[in-house]
Amino acid sequence: MEFVKQQDTVKAPAAWFTGDVWFDVIYAGQEPSRMRVNMVRFSPGARTHWHSHVLGQTLHVVSGTALIGTRDGTVFEAHPGQTVTCPPDEEHWHGAAPGRFMEHIAMWEGKGDGTDETTWNEPVTDEQYNRPRSS
Repeated sequence: MEFVKQQDTVKAPAAWFTGDVWFDVIYAGQEPSRMRVNMVRFSPGARTHWHSHVLGQTLHVVSGTALIGTRDGTVFEAHPGQTVTCPPDEEHWHGAAPGRFMEHIAMWEGKGDGTDETTWNEPVTDEQYNRPRSS
């Protein structure tokens, strides 16, 4: 058993996010583990760009209100304690609702073959972000 060395908080790159987003790497598994876990903090209205994960992604909301959007135009609203799974290769986005900070734990895996775990696409438009929400 070993304690994982804590890394510094990192500002998320503007190439992948709209607004101010910060994350802490909780765990970046070393072979044979492929687990990735980050605590991600979004300022009000901040969000990821459209993206997908080769083996899917799980999001656990810690605080605030999370918005998760899919390409069919659905925007889901998730609250603290709720966990949402995104299937492999499904393009989606997630971020904070307007007016409140939001934190979630993001969990995903890579295939272990050196290919990218995440495919990043274009920014989410204000129109896409502001669609009516589903629970």
